[in-house]
Amino acid sequence: MIIMAPVLLILLGATEILQADLLPDDKISLLPPVNFTIKVTGLAQVLLRWEPNPDQEQRNVNLEYQVKINAPKEDDYETRITESKCVTILHKGFSASVRTILQKDHSLLASSWASAELHAPPGSPGTSVVNLTCTTNTTADNYSYLRPYQVSLHCTWLVGTDAPEDTQYFLYYRYGSWTEECQEYSKDSMGRNIACWFPRTFIHSRGRDWLAVLVNGSSKHSAIKPFDQLFALHAIDQINPPLNVTAEIKGTRLSIQWEKPVSAFPIHCFDYEVKIHNARNGYLQIEKMMTNAFISIIDDLSKYDVQVRAAVSSMCREAGLWSEWSQPIYVGKDEHKPLRQWFLIVLMATICFILLILLLICRICHLWIKLFPPIPAPKSNIKDLFVTANYEKAGSVETEIEVISYIEKPGVETLEDSVF
Repeated sequence: MIIMAPVLLILLGATEILQADLLPDDKISLLPPVNFTIKVTGLAQVLLRWEPNPDQEQRNVNLEYQVKINAPKEDDYETRITESKCVTILHKGFSASVRTILQKDHSLLASSWASAELHAPPGSPGTSVVNLTCTTNTTADNYSYLRPYQVSLHCTWLVGTDAPEDTQYFLYYRYGSWTEECQEYSKDSMGRNIACWFPRTFIHSRGRDWLAVLVNGSSKHSAIKPFDQLFALHAIDQINPPLNVTAEIKGTRLSIQWEKPVSAFPIHCFDYEVKIHNARNGYLQIEKMMTNAFISIIDDLSKYDVQVRAAVSSMCREAGLWSEWSQPIYVGKDEHKPLRQWFLIVLMATICFILLILLLICRICHLWIKLFPPIPAPKSNIKDLFVTANYEKAGSVETEIEVISYIEKPGVETLEDSVF
C-alpha cells in the first residue's frame, strides 16, 4: 500500500501536465487567414476560399473562422472549414472579410481581418433594366413519370431610362446548378426585349433554393450595365385555382366542394378561401378553411355566385401568393320582377298615397262642404195637401188639428209645429 501511493501521485501529476498542454495558453496569438479569394461560380453566386496562416502557433485547439459580408448586404456567420459559398446579387459589387477566432472561457479571441473584393461590372449608369419581376406557375405533365409537374417562368422588365434606342437585353436564370438562357422574348414598339417566357424549366416547385435571374444587354453606343436579382420561390409562385368547383342548394343549405389545384404539393398543404356573393342585396361572405368543402346557410329565394381560391399552407412552405379566384358558379333563384311590373306597382302605390293625403286634408279643413254645399229641396203643393188631409182625419177624433208648415230660411229648411 505504501508503494502504490507514490505511483498514484506520479500518474496524477502527469495527467495534470498533459491537460495543461492541451488547454490554450492565455497568451496565444491568433493570426489572420491567408490567400483569401472571392471567385464567381455562377449567376449571383460566389465561392469564398482562404488558408490558415502558416505561422499560426499549432496547439490542440479548435480554431474557427468568422466570415463577414460587407457588401452588397451586410451579414456574418461562423464556420470551421476554409471555404464558403454565398448566394448574392453581384451587379453592385461584392466584398467580404474573414478572421480566425477561438472560443475560450465564454470569451472570444479573434485575429485581425483579411479582406477581398469584387468590383461592380462595367456599364453606363441608367442603362440596366428596371422593375424586373418574375412569376412561376406549375402545370401537369402527363408524359413524364419522373417529373409529373413542370414549372414555367415568366419575367418582365422596363428599359433603362438612359439606354440607347438600339439596346437589346438578354435574360438568364439559375436554379441550383442549372443555368438557362431565354429563347422566347416579347418586344416593345422599338424591337427591344422587355419580357421572357420559359414554358419548361429546371425549377423544382417544392424547392427552397433561391432563383437567380440576370439581365444583361448590348448596344453600339454604350456599355449596358447588367442587373441581377434573387427571388424566393414562395414569393413568386402563382398557385393555380382549385379544380372542379361545385355548388348545390338544398333548402337553405348551400354546399360547396372543390379539388386541390394542379400542384406538386399534396392535398393537406393548401389553405382555401370561399367567396359567396349576392349582387342584388350586396351580401358578401368570405370564409377561410383547410378542407375542400364548405356549407353555409343562405336565403333560398336569392341567386348567388360562388368562387374559391387557394394558397400553399405555412405548414409546407413559407406563406406566399393566393391563386386567382375560380370561375364563378351561379346557384339559386333570381326573384327579380320585370321592370314594367315594378313600374306599375310603384305607380299604383304613389296614386293611393296621394289620394289618402287628399282625403285627410279635406276631412281636417272641411273642404268637402265648402266645395260641394248641400242643395235645398223644392216645395211641393201636392205633398202639402197630402200631409194636411192626413192630419185633418186624425183631428176629427182628437178634436185637434195639427198643421205642419214649412218656414224657409236662406240656404236652410227648418220644420216648425203649430197647434190649433
